[in-house]
Parts: sequence; C-alpha cells; structure tokens
Amino acid sequence: MHHLIIGRYKKAKSNDTGGSSLCVFFSLVFCLLLLQGCGVKGNEASGTGVYFDTVVDIRVCGDDADRLLKECFDICRDMEKTLSAHDEESELYRLNHRSPDQQETEVSDDLKECISKGLYYSELTDGAFDITILPLRELWDFEAREPSVPSEADIEAALKRVDYRRVHVKGNTVSFDDPDTKIDLGGIAKGYISAKLKEHLVREGCTSALINLGGNVSAVGKKPDGESWRVGIQKPFADRGTVYDTLEIDNECVVSSGTYERYFTENGKQYHHILDTKTGHPVETSLQQASVIGEDDTLCDALSTICVILGKEEAENLMAKQDFDVSVLFIDEDAGASWYGEKP
Repeated sequence: MHHLIIGRYKKAKSNDTGGSSLCVFFSLVFCLLLLQGCGVKGNEASGTGVYFDTVVDIRVCGDDADRLLKECFDICRDMEKTLSAHDEESELYRLNHRSPDQQETEVSDDLKECISKGLYYSELTDGAFDITILPLRELWDFEAREPSVPSEADIEAALKRVDYRRVHVKGNTVSFDDPDTKIDLGGIAKGYISAKLKEHLVREGCTSALINLGGNVSAVGKKPDGESWRVGIQKPFADRGTVYDTLEIDNECVVSSGTYERYFTENGKQYHHILDTKTGHPVETSLQQASVIGEDDTLCDALSTICVILGKEEAENLMAKQDFDVSVLFIDEDAGASWYGEKP
C-alpha cells in the first residue's frame, strides 16, 4: 500500500542550504509512490506545478477529473496573485508596498479573509504568531547563497515594525497605523488555499482527491479503492524518506512544521526559520516538529507553526482552552514523540 511522506518543501534553487532543498525529494516521492505519473488515466487526473515558490501536487479521481484538475491549478494561480508577499504582481505585494499616504485600501474577499484569519491567530497567541513578521523574515534570509545571522541593531530595527495590532480589517477595507507595517501570510496561506481547493472539488461533486501544497497534505474522501489515504511523517533531521510514523486520513489534512525545514549553521550553532517575535531570533524550543491533523486546513496550518513557537505544554493548553478539533504529533529534540488527541 503506497503512502506519501510529507514535510514542507520549496522550489529547488542552486543556492539552497540545509533544510530548504527538500522539493526535489518530496516531489519524486509524491509522483512515484502516490501519483505514479502525471496526466489523465481513466477517470483519474494528476499533475504537478510550481506556485507560491513551492511544488504543488494534486490528484483528482472521478468524473471530469481532468477538468477539475485544471480548475484546481487555476485557483492556485489566482491565489498566488492574491496572497504572495514576494510576487511583485500580487495583491498582497501591492498592499505591502502602498504609498505612505495610503494607509487604507480596499482588498479582495480572499485577501480580506486570509488577513482576518491571520489576525485571529495573532491575537490568540498574543503576537507569538504574527502576520506582520515580514520585515524580520526578510532580514533572516534563509534563501541566500550564504545565509548569516543579522546584526542585533538590524534585528531590533525589524522588531519595531512587527505588531499585528497595527493592522485593522473592516469589511473589505484593510488599514494600517504605521506605513512600515508589512504582512506575511505564509503561516496560513497554504491552508487557506487547500481549503478553497477542497471546497471547489466537493462543490463539483468530487469524492476522492489528494492535494499537496508544499507539504500541506489535504484529502477529499478516501482513495478510489475505498481505502484511507496513507501519509508518512518525515523524521526530523533524518535522511529524506525516513518515516517517523504513518497516518491514515480521509477528509482531513496533515500539516507539519519543524526546525529541520530551513536552517543554517554559523560558528557551530544552528539557526532555523521559525522566529521569535519577542527576541527576533529563532525560537528556543524543545520541539523539532509538530504535525497537526484535522478537517480545518487553515487552522492546522497555523497551529503547526504555533505549536513549535509555544512549545508542547503551552500549545496543548491553548488547544484545550479553545477546544480545537485536532490531533497533534509532537516530536522533541531527543526524537521522542507524544500525541495530543487521538492518532488518526
């Protein structure tokens, strides 16, 4: 029985370092073990594209599979032009690069909704998860040919620009208290997009599909043979393809975040990409990875990062208090594992 090994991955670059060069491996795993080729085969269609600077794999089964697959990639293309903080043609990029005298902007429904959700999780975590972190993320350039630790002066300057409370949404109007505030929706955008893809497929009558947006894996129904989809969780810092655990899902998603995804080493110390909005440095956490399973794609996407930021105990308290319907696999720095909720 084939299974998919997941972990976030990005489009390969010649200058990728550390955990950022995952896409080739995971794309091959996905195509060879699960999709077994691309294109239409009977009433089944599958394909791979590059959106959001990451590899996207989609498999659609049933009537009109080829049409639905094309429509899914059309949605991905539209969402990239809406939610990307780096595409100069995107709506979010234009919002971030507004003129100093334009601190109030009408935005699309999708951008409004995604920003609103991001502000909700920012407030829920008292800014530990903060959608205005873009100035700090840009400072820590993990995609550089030779990434390095920024100066403390630069970190302090970037931190002064990070504060979700300076962003307001009323109707479709987004307003800012500070012209230097910029938004990064990377912590929830893929979950938001995969939810839109699932909604579209279900609305069109599809009962079996699997979506992989850079490691955010989301299922519609079961496999065509009636079995659940099998998803293997990558073991942190192990050889690519080393499975830590295997899950069975249908109508659920699995999203993993971890300190092994993108990192570099300087003077013998490892620096990963999940940043602390209080210190401006990578979060000091005992967790190497958190994999969140549930039916709400956007929630699972946000929580995967939130869990690593907060740590196991604080994250469990938050999820219990909010009564979130999720299960979480925590893997700590000693590669020990524990579950919050039931294993799928």
